[in-house]
Amino acid sequence: MKVINTEFVTGAVSSKQYPKEAFPEFAFVGRSNVGKSSLIRSLLNRKKLVRISSTPGKTREINFFRINEKLMFADLPGYGFARVTPALQKKWKQMIEEYLINREPLMAIVFIVDIRRKPTELDITLKEWLEDLDRNYILVITKSDKLSGVERSKQTKIIKSAFMGENALAAVTYSSKNHLGRKELWSQLQKLASGKGDQTETPV
Repeated sequence: MKVINTEFVTGAVSSKQYPKEAFPEFAFVGRSNVGKSSLIRSLLNRKKLVRISSTPGKTREINFFRINEKLMFADLPGYGFARVTPALQKKWKQMIEEYLINREPLMAIVFIVDIRRKPTELDITLKEWLEDLDRNYILVITKSDKLSGVERSKQTKIIKSAFMGENALAAVTYSSKNHLGRKELWSQLQKLASGKGDQTETPV
C-alpha cells in the first residue's frame, strides 16, 4: 500500500476520547520493547510520526493514527514491563480491556512478538484472551534480522506453534530494519479493511 498521508489523531485513556471516525481500525499490541512503534513506523514509512523510545513502557495511552483518510491504527501500551508500578499496570490493563472489548471499528489486532524470545505466560494469556473475545489477530514476528536464517526458521516454527489459534488470520515474519514482511502485512490489512480477509493464507 502506498501511504500518502498520515496523521496523529489523539491519545486516549478512555472510550470518551476515542476518534469518532468509523474507519477500519487495527490495534497494535505486544510486550514492552517488542518493537511495536518501530513496526508502525516501518509500515507507514515515516520516521517521525511514531515516537520511538529506548525506555520500555513509555506509551501510556492509546495513540490513534489516521492513514490516507481510510484507515486507523491504534498503538496500545506495551505490557509486562516490571519497572512499571502495579497501580499503573492495573490502569493500563483496564484501558486496554475497555478498548479491545468495546471498540466497534476494530477489524483485527496486530499481535507482535519478538523472534528472539520464547513465548511467555503473559503472551499466551493475551492470545487466549483474544480467542475468548473472538477477536481476529495477525501474528507479527518482529526483529527477524537479529537471527541467522536457520535460527529464524527454528524460532518462527516455535512461535507459530504457540500463538496460531483459531482466530489467527496470518503469521508474518517482519524486520523494521529492512522492511522484510512489510508487503505481506499490508496485504493482510488491506484484505481485512476491504472485507475480503476472513480467509487468508499464512505467509511462511
